[in-house]
Amino acid sequence: MTFFLISSAIKVFVVFNLILVGVALLTLAERRICAWMQDRLGPNRVGPQGLLQPAADGLKNFLKEETLPAQADRTLFVLAPLISFVPALLTFAVIPFAAPLPTPWGIVPMVVADLPVGFLYILAISSLGVYGIVLAGWASNNKYSLLGGLRASAQMISYEISLGMSTVAVLLLAGNVTLSQVIAQQQQGAWFVVSLTLAFLIFMISALAETNRLPFDLPEAEGELIAGYHTEYSAMKFSMFYIAEYSNMVTASALMATLFFGGWDIPFTSWDQTGDASVLKTLATLAAFLAKTGFFLFTYIWIRWTLPRFRYDQLMALGWKVLLPLSLGYLAVIATAIWYLHQQLGWTYGTPFALALGGVNLVLVVAVVWWLDRGRLISASVAEEAA
Repeated sequence: MTFFLISSAIKVFVVFNLILVGVALLTLAERRICAWMQDRLGPNRVGPQGLLQPAADGLKNFLKEETLPAQADRTLFVLAPLISFVPALLTFAVIPFAAPLPTPWGIVPMVVADLPVGFLYILAISSLGVYGIVLAGWASNNKYSLLGGLRASAQMISYEISLGMSTVAVLLLAGNVTLSQVIAQQQQGAWFVVSLTLAFLIFMISALAETNRLPFDLPEAEGELIAGYHTEYSAMKFSMFYIAEYSNMVTASALMATLFFGGWDIPFTSWDQTGDASVLKTLATLAAFLAKTGFFLFTYIWIRWTLPRFRYDQLMALGWKVLLPLSLGYLAVIATAIWYLHQQLGWTYGTPFALALGGVNLVLVVAVVWWLDRGRLISASVAEEAA
């Protein structure tokens, strides 16, 4: 029991501090990547190659004056950044980030808390972050802030359903919501991105909307709402909203890597899952996990500096008229395919099973792309032209 408590405390300290440091470096990475895409230099003055820019930004936010609108609800105004910040950190607790680490006192699982409810915990906790945004908008007593908070709540409701539906497909295939078991199931055959390609695409689009990133950043649209829900915030309170956003990006990227890309599994080898645990295996699988998570973080940044912002009616139409019926129909099709392969053909999950489901997904993806490309389904408010 003592060893468990000490190892858990060390994991909590290391993981959460690394996330905070990683979020600071992620802001620098985003600025450098967007500068590279726009043929600029980006931050390059503070420290070698601008590496100390996050530290300079943090110091600036600590030293800036705190402001409080005269008619704001003082208590909720102060609590709102904390309510957004805390769930963003807690969601990473159940994601396995490496193979178990052997120590002289026993094997240490490389996950802060290997809960049996797995990604259901992540969906539940991550949904709480929107309360902070809504309260920030309402407590500021600013009409622009209130509109941003209302947009965030409507956006979360619209896309949380599709996000949850896409993970049901993972549950059907894995038979377990514990993330370590989801990884183990993918190691027996192919990664779930092959078997559940359309679910992955739905999950990725919904995750972009859940984290309020472009092209779904309507709660803070500068051209319409000045800065949206955090218009009245300054100094560290303002910073905490951004830390929460980037922490949610890290969690969403890690979750995509875990649910659909094998988590810490190293591709094209079974070395990491066979034989005795070793420090080398832990380090190698940690590197694989970080590489996959880093790829999705880069994709987040890439999309932000490539795609324009949706109109609000387009955002709602995409969620309710496209993703929701698509996820429901997809669940029906994939559940039927899994039942047929399991019950009628007697197959268990492995490479042939994954390839068969991959063929079904390929047909569905082609059909969906063709369907979306035919008309103006996402435009929503644009009337069809008369023939």
